[in-house]
Amino acid sequence: MKKWLTVIAVLMLSACSSSDDGKTYYQLPQSSTPAMQAVSQPGTHLLWVEQVAVPDYLAGNGVVYQTSDVQFVIATSNLWASPLDQQLRNTLVSNLSGALPGWVVASQPLGNDQDILNVNVTGFHGRYDGKVIVSGEWLLNHQGQLIKRPFHLELKQQEDGYDAMVKTLAQAWQQEAQSIAGQLTRLN
Repeated sequence: MKKWLTVIAVLMLSACSSSDDGKTYYQLPQSSTPAMQAVSQPGTHLLWVEQVAVPDYLAGNGVVYQTSDVQFVIATSNLWASPLDQQLRNTLVSNLSGALPGWVVASQPLGNDQDILNVNVTGFHGRYDGKVIVSGEWLLNHQGQLIKRPFHLELKQQEDGYDAMVKTLAQAWQQEAQSIAGQLTRLN
């Protein structure tokens, strides 16, 4: 009888214990300043962020870290909470909305008279020297004119660890959104 009580006690304790699998999930922080809600009126600029594409090595669940000039590690315990391309697109729409007052920026088509932005991200990772890399190119269809610009940002992490790396990546992505917004403003 005592043996059964011990087995039951062990089973109950194991059932109550946490099911922590040692994994940590990351989400890019949204812009701290809420974007103004724009309403489409005649003369309002419309921007559709059609796609943010990432290469296969960034498209998985794991956060990527570059360990040497030629070697990358895809984390198995430090994971993106949702697909990276979706996070990049959502934060880009949010950051551009905040940086372009009077514009309607969306992740859905807005009509016939809209600018269309596509971004190809080739680098979005931490690196062995304490920096993060955000690189790629964007293509804007502005009134039938195609404008293509490369980007490459390297920012130094202020602290060690994945939390600091993700925050610094988000900061670099926000800086690139500001750069895109500046170019869009000059076009109009």
